[in-house]
Amino acid sequence: MRIAEVIGTVTLSRAHPALIGHRWIIGVPFSLKALRADSKPDGEDFVILDPLGAGLGDRIGVSEGLEAAQPFFPTRKPVDAYCACIVDQIAISD
Repeated sequence: MRIAEVIGTVTLSRAHPALIGHRWIIGVPFSLKALRADSKPDGEDFVILDPLGAGLGDRIGVSEGLEAAQPFFPTRKPVDAYCACIVDQIAISD
């Protein structure tokens, strides 16, 4: 799971039939260095399926790959990134 910051939403004109009605957001992931410094995200932005309603500027936990599709099991959905949680607080210890 990676931590990302929401920077926008996505509007689709067409979607896979299994994904119609779902909300999509754009997130930028944090590196550990950026999280420790409590600075801005420093990764490459990507599209995330968001069932939780995360807002602009929220920090979220993102599951990727096979784990991103697990909330829909046994139904199969073509999802590569899934918003698993909205983060309230981050505590990093060495």
